[in-house]
Amino acid sequence: MNKFKELYSYKEMIINLTLYDLRTRYKGSVFGFLWTFLNPLLLLGIYSLVFSTVMRMDIDYYYIFMFIGLLPWIMFQSSLQVGTGSIVRNSNLIKKIYFPREVLPLSVLLGSLINYLFGLIILIPFLFFLKLKLSIIIIWFPIVLLIHLILTFGLILLFSSLNVYFRDVEHIIGVLVTAWFYFTPVIYPSDLIPKKYEHIFSLNPLKPIFDLYHDLFYYGRVPVLNTVWICLLVAIIFFSLGWIVFAKLNKNFAEEI
Repeated sequence: MNKFKELYSYKEMIINLTLYDLRTRYKGSVFGFLWTFLNPLLLLGIYSLVFSTVMRMDIDYYYIFMFIGLLPWIMFQSSLQVGTGSIVRNSNLIKKIYFPREVLPLSVLLGSLINYLFGLIILIPFLFFLKLKLSIIIIWFPIVLLIHLILTFGLILLFSSLNVYFRDVEHIIGVLVTAWFYFTPVIYPSDLIPKKYEHIFSLNPLKPIFDLYHDLFYYGRVPVLNTVWICLLVAIIFFSLGWIVFAKLNKNFAEEI
């Protein structure tokens, strides 16, 4: 609890680092921050064209189904890949002043979260346009998103601290995330997973979370309470693991980087 209180006391630094990350992401571009809206809008346009004319899937409005999964995946992917190198990249800052080192991976996560929320501004009007109207069950969305963020932050803490001592971790993450994408029901429903491989896919902590995203935004189904509790428990386990490893390793960050 003391660490959480300390992090809260550095909220201005977290906000500034998050805004800096968002500004530098589009620095030098003509449209600047507008790319936060343009990127998901262009993606949706491309998927609409390709999957309605060329690659037809036996799923109604498949491009919307895919887009619902891709938005949180992009948030997860960018958070993990950028967050893994966040400690090493800010070595000068770490050596100069004291601050809770957790601030760095947290600001990366918040930057990706903001991009995701802007992507929802593009997604939600299309859901209404296609008459995939959101019902009262959408109140589950903040809970699902929070579980996803807890899991992601735990992984970032774990890998960013390990990357200080083993620089290969950052490169391994790139390969891992690519493989992880195909084992997660981002662009396909879980129903398509062959039964003989279900036990393998069930080991993926992201699988039930992405099923919940599709349930809420595409199918309009009420999440199974047991699934939500299991997702939360797994997220807390990964968060605890990342938090403990980070706490043990961050004492020597300044010397190692």
